Amino acid sequence: MEFIHNPYLRIIFSSVLVYIFIILMIRLFGKKELAQLSVFDLVFILLISNAVQNAMVLGDNSLVGGLVAAGALFILNFLLKYLQFRFPGFSKVVQGDEIMLVYHGRMIESHMKKARVTPAELLEAIREHGVSGVSEVDLAILEVDGNISVLSHGFTKRSSRRRKAHKILSKQN
Repeated sequence: MEFIHNPYLRIIFSSVLVYIFIILMIRLFGKKELAQLSVFDLVFILLISNAVQNAMVLGDNSLVGGLVAAGALFILNFLLKYLQFRFPGFSKVVQGDEIMLVYHGRMIESHMKKARVTPAELLEAIREHGVSGVSEVDLAILEVDGNISVLSHGFTKRSSRRRKAHKILSKQN
């Protein structure tokens, strides 16, 4: 980064690089890290933020240096959200696709393995939706934001949901 002479431009550049790196790592290592954090996930995120803080401000611990780094992150986040809204293909690359975990009361183990969701985690999410067991679930989907959506009771009677389920299932097989 010796090619950038202005210290604040260097902070902006390094903050943007760290932001993109963290997004790529979260995308690479799975969606589950984005929602329903366990204690391990929370500690991990806190440690990662501490580990990259100096890389973003390049040793400039001044108020201005911190504000420049934060401002760069806010602007980059706004631009990426805009690109996701404006270009659905870009959103799909960044966030990926939803993954069906349960269909008509049966866990789809290959999809759960791909999503790195354990049966215990899935059962917890099902109970959080007020459903007592997998056999009562018509459809459970790991959404792109990391949340698990659960549909039950009458799912088979609603054709639009059924078509969406078949569409998701066909994409993943």
